[in-house]
Amino acid sequence: MRFALVNPNWCFAGSVYFGCREPHLPLELGYAARALEDAGHEAVIIDAHLFNLSLGDLRARLEDFAPDFTVLVTAPTYLFWRCAQPELTVPELTAAAIIEAAGVLVAVGPHPSTSPGSVLAKLRADAVLRGEFEQALPLLADKDWREIPGLVFNWRGRLHGKDGRVQTAKVEALPALGWPDEWISRHVHHHHRFDALPKGPGAEVEASRGCPFGCVFCAREYFRGVYRKRPMATVLAEIDGLLSRGVEYVYFIDELFLADRPLLSELAARGLKFGIQTRIDLWKPRDLELLGRAGCVSVEAGLECLTPDVRALLGKRSAMSTEQMVERLVMAKSNIPFVQANLVDVGCESPDFVAEWRDRLHSRGIWANDPVPIFPYPGSNIYRRKWGEPDDLAWERALQDYHAGVTRLSELQDAWSMPAAVGS
Repeated sequence: MRFALVNPNWCFAGSVYFGCREPHLPLELGYAARALEDAGHEAVIIDAHLFNLSLGDLRARLEDFAPDFTVLVTAPTYLFWRCAQPELTVPELTAAAIIEAAGVLVAVGPHPSTSPGSVLAKLRADAVLRGEFEQALPLLADKDWREIPGLVFNWRGRLHGKDGRVQTAKVEALPALGWPDEWISRHVHHHHRFDALPKGPGAEVEASRGCPFGCVFCAREYFRGVYRKRPMATVLAEIDGLLSRGVEYVYFIDELFLADRPLLSELAARGLKFGIQTRIDLWKPRDLELLGRAGCVSVEAGLECLTPDVRALLGKRSAMSTEQMVERLVMAKSNIPFVQANLVDVGCESPDFVAEWRDRLHSRGIWANDPVPIFPYPGSNIYRRKWGEPDDLAWERALQDYHAGVTRLSELQDAWSMPAAVGS
């Protein structure tokens, strides 16, 4: 069978979207293509974002390939599935343009993972696959659809598969990915790097997936939930392949990049620059020193809040006080060029107190953002506390609630979002 794996040409104008708008390597589609090829199928990735393809160009590519199945993602690369844009405007337009050339159209992503019936209808898809889909795609061609966990589709006048099950990938079996030279040469963006201008291509790599913590704002219950690690040999093989193609900077998309000393020692020997996101309270001073020697130039640390009561409200379990975390951030900055403390706005901390605290960090060379209003993403505990389990109106409900409660822009937002529904 022939599978086309499609990443739309993303545009986020008027969207509640806090992720980066630059193209990134679609790691999930890379894994999926390898799984399909290993199962004896033919797979092609068409990344309309990286190659800036129009809808007409995208359809022409599909017509040339003549797929039996087309898999369409509803949000940018795994790096941003936890903070996806609420609306389906771009996937809807993409699906409408390609549907006659798509063969069997299957949608994957955070939206079908939480609201499968709605996405199935809005995209006019034949099926949606919930959860971490990459190793499950061969089942579409080889198995009775009624037996595939997490697959939702219309069957004899009703939706089949809405039983709560989702796909969970075996992360330890994900292969080392390789990308064509043309892809690497176009990937000029260095995600979350601020210490220097790029001299060569950037890339993204996944060393681990998931997180053992339960912060209420994190939408990870239907994908990327349980903490799992890829084998170090696999990660290093992937990185060595990128280095051989001239990549000078890698961003680890891990929700929680931890102090893996053997991996850091291997990275130190390679001369690679890289960035991570992590919790600063999980790092010891000696590990922060090794992190800097390994080539880390950017740390995005999820602090989120400043007082114990608010930390408890958000489910941020930590044995450290805020002042101890500040000390650890300062230690990180002594070893790493750029350190950021992420803050969110839950309306419980005094703006003057937050501003004073940010000024303290800024004086030490650490950047702390203006607190960002929390979006109640379906799949997060904050959504469940408000409304229970997500349904087919979950994304619309979350968006309406956000617009009703947000009265100011954070510095990470350059314009007010539009109060559009999930469908345009």
